[in-house]
Amino acid sequence: MSTPRRVVVVGGGLAGHSAVTTLRQDGYDGAITLLTEEEHRPYDRPPLSKEVLRGDVDTTTLEADYDALGVALHTGAAAERLRPGEVVTATGTHAFDGLVVATGSAPLRLPGQAADVHELRTLSDALGLRAAFGGAGSVAVVGAGWIGAEVATIAAARGCKVTVVDAAATPLAGALPADVGRHTVPWYSEHGIDLRLDSAVTGIGGSGVDLAGGDRIDADVVVVGIGARPRTAWLADSGLTLARDGALVVDSRLSAGQAGVYGAGDIIRFPSERSGGEIRVEHWEHAAASGRAAARNLLGAGETYDPVPYFWSDQLGRRLQYVGHHGAGDRLVFRGRPDGDEPWTALWLRGDVLRAVLAVDRPRDVLDARRLLGRGAAVRPEVAGDPAVRLAEAVLPAG
Repeated sequence: MSTPRRVVVVGGGLAGHSAVTTLRQDGYDGAITLLTEEEHRPYDRPPLSKEVLRGDVDTTTLEADYDALGVALHTGAAAERLRPGEVVTATGTHAFDGLVVATGSAPLRLPGQAADVHELRTLSDALGLRAAFGGAGSVAVVGAGWIGAEVATIAAARGCKVTVVDAAATPLAGALPADVGRHTVPWYSEHGIDLRLDSAVTGIGGSGVDLAGGDRIDADVVVVGIGARPRTAWLADSGLTLARDGALVVDSRLSAGQAGVYGAGDIIRFPSERSGGEIRVEHWEHAAASGRAAARNLLGAGETYDPVPYFWSDQLGRRLQYVGHHGAGDRLVFRGRPDGDEPWTALWLRGDVLRAVLAVDRPRDVLDARRLLGRGAAVRPEVAGDPAVRLAEAVLPAG
């Protein structure tokens, strides 16, 4: 494949930022255009539900001198359509012979969700929600997932009366099985948060939430955090393949199936031999790594992309770190007692092979797990489940 002379990167998040900086670091000297629909310069998203919402910082702008890099940055340029060789935006058309699609995700919304209900996806969302907390006595959060728990934690720390509502039977139901998620339930009451599970929402507005059965939660601030969907509607007539969830389907080198077109970040679904199928990952490390890989492969590197997924969440007085990718048939083993007060870890095994780890305030387990998952190591389950023994010491000898 010939080296492109005009590269367009669509998306002003970490994946797009990583793509353009990698192109220059790897010696690319052609034209680069970076398009983002927001008015802000590209910024980091994980701190929005942490440092920004707490008031520690006001911005998370990613460090880069785009002028010095020779990158033409266009803000307020929402992608509207992809045609052969050009991206059509709200502000103009941009021709390319190399493209990285990294438009991220949009928050899911509830039917009838009013405009005065808060979401948390952008910097403007985070700053607006932080300001709303300042005058709030009560907060209702719909969704007991990663974002919902982080928002509830900060609202409670601000002195608000907080209620968290979820239709599932356990918190984190979209990411973790009930046998793990149920152990997080007591954390809410420890922080004075009213957790209501198995509670479907029938109506929602800026002053409260109506629940099936007739209950209503009145609140000064209402926040919805029920997940996100790939922002790919603009690709509908492009000829690119979209999965049922809207994700852009790419191959093991992040190619989207058209010459010179690659995907990165939240929007892609990619094949993972390590995980045993196609997966979609929505976290910081993946955004950074896939942006780099897409850029390098656009330049002809031919790298296979199959990382060990990793993410973290600070919530309810704990740090949760997840490494790997587990499936429905994997065996669950606990290190330590998740029903106690001490740190603990959940392991998922397929046979004896370690597949994934969720560590609650056990960072050493995360360090060991990343190394073991990277090489597909098998472990002795009875040893791996002993919190007094390092996870690295539970490895079965090769062969």
